[in-house]
Order: sequence, then C-alpha cells, then structure tokens
Amino acid sequence: MKIIIIGAGLTGTELAKKLISEKNDVVIIDNDEETVRHVSNKLDCMVIHADGNSLESLEEAGIAKADALIMLTNSDEINMITCSLVEALYPEVKKIARVRNYEYHVKAKKTEKHKALEAEKEVRPLYGIDYMVYPDKEAAMAILRAIEHGAVTDVLSFDNSEYEIMRVEVEKGSRLDGKKVQDLRTFINVPFLLVYLENKTEASLPMGSTVIQAEDYLGILAHKSHMNQFLELCGSQIIELNKIALVGAGHIGTLIADSLITPRKASKLPKFFNSLHKSKQKFIIIDKDAQRIKSAAERYPSTDVFKADITDEDFIQEENLGAYDLVICATHNHEKNMVISAYLKSLGVGKTICLVPSSSFAEIARHIGVDVAIPIKDTVVDAIIGHLRGKSITGVHTVSDGDLEIIEYVMPEDSHLNGKALKDIAEPGSFLVLLLKGKDQSEYIIPAGNTILNGGDNLVLISNIEETAKVIEYFGGSEE
Repeated sequence: MKIIIIGAGLTGTELAKKLISEKNDVVIIDNDEETVRHVSNKLDCMVIHADGNSLESLEEAGIAKADALIMLTNSDEINMITCSLVEALYPEVKKIARVRNYEYHVKAKKTEKHKALEAEKEVRPLYGIDYMVYPDKEAAMAILRAIEHGAVTDVLSFDNSEYEIMRVEVEKGSRLDGKKVQDLRTFINVPFLLVYLENKTEASLPMGSTVIQAEDYLGILAHKSHMNQFLELCGSQIIELNKIALVGAGHIGTLIADSLITPRKASKLPKFFNSLHKSKQKFIIIDKDAQRIKSAAERYPSTDVFKADITDEDFIQEENLGAYDLVICATHNHEKNMVISAYLKSLGVGKTICLVPSSSFAEIARHIGVDVAIPIKDTVVDAIIGHLRGKSITGVHTVSDGDLEIIEYVMPEDSHLNGKALKDIAEPGSFLVLLLKGKDQSEYIIPAGNTILNGGDNLVLISNIEETAKVIEYFGGSEE
C-alpha cells in the first residue's frame, strides 16, 4: 500500500516505522525542518518538509496514487479540512484523522447511525473522513478498566464481550513461582487462557512445559468477574480504593471524572464505581490551569477541586496526598506524569496510574514504581493499523512492548478452514485463537480444541508480530 502520513511527531514516526516494516510505501510530510531532518535519519522512507494541508505538497507526495491519507497534526481542524480537500479531488483515497475534540467525534458518530441511508444516496462520511481516531477516549477507557480491577495492572477488553486480557506480574512468594504452565489449572477452577508470558529477555506464546518464574508477566484471558482470583494467585496486593486523586482536568481527565463521579452534564462514557458516592470515599481533582479548574468546579459541584501545581511540596503535604489509595496522572505532560506518579508512590500512595507516550516509556514507568502506565500513542497507532488492514480485521492491539499482536478478525465465508476443528489447524508458537463468536451468536466463548470454525465467525487471535500477515493469510483473509 502507498500511505501518506501528515505529521512526523512521535505517533506519526511510530506508525511509519510499523508500516515500513510491513513493506508499505510510506511518505511523511511535516512543516518543521528540524523534525523532518531527524525523521529522515531514522526512517527508510520519503520525508517531505512542507505544509501537509497544501494540495501542491500532497500531489508531490503522490496523493493521486495513494491508498490512504493519515492526518496526525496537532490541529483537529487542519486534520479534518485536509481530509475534506482530498475527498473532493481523490475520493477513492482512504482518509483517517486523529481528532481530540470530543464534539467532532460525537458528530461523526451520529452520521454512522444513518449508514444505510448514506449507502442508498452515496453520501460520504462527515468531512470525507473514513475513520476518526479519538485518542483521549481510548486512553480514558484504558485507565477506567485498570481502576475497575484495583489499579494493579493494565487491562485489554473487547467490544460486546465480558472477557478481558490482564497483564499481571508474578510476585515473589506466589504459588505460581517455579510452576509449569501445564499446572496452572490445578490452582484455579474457572475458564481461562494463558495468552502470553513475558520474562526478562522475551515475550512468547507459552508452551505447557514453560516454567513460570517470579517477576514474569502473564497475559491472562478470563471473564472480568474472575480477574481478582488471578491477581490473588499471582500475589498481587488488592486494596480498596477509597481516596482517589485525579491530576489533570483536560479532555482525558474529564472523561475519567465523568465515569467516576456524577457531573452536571450527562457522561460520555460508561459509569464506573457508583460506590464512590458513599460518605467514606473521597475524590479530588488537581490542575494548575485556572480555566480548567473553573470548568471542573462547575461540572462537579460535590467534588473538591484544587488549582495547584502537583510538583509543589507544600500542596502535597497540606493535602496529605501520600495517604491516598490511588493517584491518576492524566496530564498531557507525559514525562511529568511518570515522575510524579513514581514520587507519590514513594510517599506511600497505594496505587498510581499515569499516561505515557509509548510502550517503551510504559516499561520505564513500571521500573520506577508506577503500577499502571497507559501508552496513549500506541492506542492511536493500533487503531490506525486496524483501519488500514481491511474489512476482515476489526481491531489491532499491540502487547508486550510491540512483540505480540492481538487481532480481532472476521473469518471469510470462503476460508479453506471452514468446518475444521481448532486442534487440526493449530500451530503452537505461531498463533493462538483466544475467543470465538459465531455469526449467529451474541457472546464470545473461549474455544476448545474440538471447536469448529465457520465462515463469518468473529475471532480474537494472538501471534508474534512478524507472523501476523502469514497468520491472516492462513485463515483466508487479506491485509490489502
């Protein structure tokens, strides 16, 4: 595929790197000369110093022959208007835009309700944008899922499924330390799958003979109601989250607060923790921006809101933040999020969650004591990759610092695997089918070896990232 990316920031660079590794023809455009020079030295692709919203620049980049345009500038309006411009001249080009303003996202969602009507009238999506990626919502949902399980680790969920994948560390002294994977079922009697195992040197799809060691990380797939049993089995300390501090009252902070407390305005996200309204529980919001604090105070009249710098030692001591059960650092200064989370953890905070730029920063954050690190750029890259890989692939999730990939996939009706049992197509170490939902079923199940595959089945697969293309081809799909 020929793909043009406008915006050579961290997200654009990481996306380009992944697309180049998959043998795509990538062109990056950015209007910052130093950024262009830096990216040119890092990536094996064409990098153009120009304004990405210029038709002349786009035509120089080859928009007429491009399969996709991806807009990743810091301006929602430029991203949207550029897509609209390309839509008018090159409607066959797939257009994907990162948009942070939730109101734009809501308008786009409303148009989806009229897809049938649009198909009849051949009306294109809002602004000609085929896929609008809203990173703040994805980040907020990731944080909320982690809180739901005690802020012990990060959690991956799937649409319309009660199953989740939790990344949990095996603590020293755990009953699993030194045990083989094949012995796991002797410790817990609920349906589950061990999806992956990370040790100090690699991440892999485990075999039955694999030995689990303390400080390994396990990717556990199970029903969300059973996750706490696995946390206890791995030796994680589960504490009651009675006192919660949210640092950052921007877009992401507002989405988190909307789900944890009752705002004056209707919430955009699912409601979590109605128990937070009990008198023994406390929730505070901290931000140094006067306008954001004013808006938060109006939106959450029953919540304590502080205009303060979280790095101020006097404020930390005055509010006794070290005694809080959970601190969420959700500002757009990701480095500060990491440092403050680690520092507050050292002062006695029970659990900390912070936003970080990417999975590599997430690993650093964990090493310095942060309990849960949410890599916001990775969520954007995964969403875009999923939209680029074709209709059969409905979702992509990178795990284990990019070594493994989880794919949500619809098996083609004419797949050569139609009617075959999983045990007959298994390739240990290459891929694993985690969940399956038949086209006439309403819920996912964890499949067994004798589960029969059928065209139209919704599957959740995991594979080594370099094997993904081969695995999809094996199942009868295509990334084109």
